[in-house]
Amino acid sequence: MPELENRTFAEINVGDRAFVRRILTERDVRLFAAISGDVNPAHLDAEYARSSMFQDIIGHGMWGASLISAVLGTQLPGPGAVYLSQELKFLKPVRLGDEVTVSVTVRRKYDKNRIAFDCECRNQRGEIAIAGEAVVLAPEEKVKRPLTETPRAFLHEHGERLKAMVEKARTGAPIRTGVVHPVNTISIDGVAGAMEKDLIAPVLIGPKKKIEAAAAEAGFDLEAVEVVDAPHSHAAAAKAVAMARDGKLDALMKGALHTDEIMCEVVSPSRGIRTERRISHIYVMDTPAYEKLLFITDAAINIAPDLEEKRDIIQNAIDLAKSLGVETPKAAVLSAVETVYPKLQSTLDAAALCKMADRGQISGGVVDGPLAFDNAISKAAAEAKGLQSPVAGDADILVVPDLEAGNMLAKELDYLAGAVAAGVVLGARIPIILTSRAEGKLPRVAASAIAKLHHHHRRATL
Repeated sequence: MPELENRTFAEINVGDRAFVRRILTERDVRLFAAISGDVNPAHLDAEYARSSMFQDIIGHGMWGASLISAVLGTQLPGPGAVYLSQELKFLKPVRLGDEVTVSVTVRRKYDKNRIAFDCECRNQRGEIAIAGEAVVLAPEEKVKRPLTETPRAFLHEHGERLKAMVEKARTGAPIRTGVVHPVNTISIDGVAGAMEKDLIAPVLIGPKKKIEAAAAEAGFDLEAVEVVDAPHSHAAAAKAVAMARDGKLDALMKGALHTDEIMCEVVSPSRGIRTERRISHIYVMDTPAYEKLLFITDAAINIAPDLEEKRDIIQNAIDLAKSLGVETPKAAVLSAVETVYPKLQSTLDAAALCKMADRGQISGGVVDGPLAFDNAISKAAAEAKGLQSPVAGDADILVVPDLEAGNMLAKELDYLAGAVAAGVVLGARIPIILTSRAEGKLPRVAASAIAKLHHHHRRATL
């Protein structure tokens, strides 16, 4: 095991030197700002930085100083050293992409185990960015300690991957979207946000006076927006589905009404817009601790799906992931364990679904299961259990056994892990933007982007 070993006062000589090299990245700057609280726009705001004397974003001066501390604390003298003082001069800025060599050199040894070090940070051009002197109390006793693992730090702006997807979706024509019963400010704000990003051309369907009142409260101008009057939420859902059935809409969006009100119309045998594919809900989740978007299905529509329904649920999720740019989506069929156990139906279903994928009954992605949640998303957990799987530890799609498990998983990630979820329903003739009535603006806008990307991808591949 790698060790940290110090150098005692007696072992250190004048002229001894130690150094580290680091490249300053945007992540370093943002992490340092988060830890220190120094949110000076010179470090974080590109527009402001361009107008400053440096004409670009620069690193915090104390970022370089902290690397001096790292050398003193881990190399020379190393463990047991005590910082007594530090003087620094900041001579040149450290810019993003600069490779900085941070060195300390013994200049003088004093009594009582004190040592003076010359300290400097040079960039890749040999220019001195930081220079100064440190005085350290060197240890008397030898210390050897196992090298501890560097703490992991997650730097994640709330919903940043979903925001990037929204920007990606801005190209192409907005999709004509029927917004069902948008009679509160949350619904109107979602419509306004999606319009602002060129995602939807909305048709607001519901009680006209209530829609106008909500729009006025939200400060949203209805002049350029089509409004279709309907007396109540049930009538609004029926009208919206009828317009979709007649080919007048590219997508539906749930407003301030219950999910079952709109879905009952969607699945109606005589009035609905069902296809041969089972309808299912997919959460697209931006979770800080995971390196990519997660697709969780089904957490809102199918209560206890059977094997055939699960096949369609997986296919819908694969189709959606591909439309969002995942070339070969990896679907993990979840259970409590990663082995087939006859008394646990979800493991039997998982095994059957994998064989269905092998036979081409599920296409476009890779399916594996049963997998427990930990080894579906953690390579370390998968390796610890000896799993040989192209999906384990790298899943794009999490296929839950039933609605209860999926709903709890999605909400745990949302409320405890800082995730942002955007929900859509596939399997009908058009995508349905289905978010909770309590969801804020970003989930609604992101779900609109998902629907738009899926709509244009499906048209391009037909």
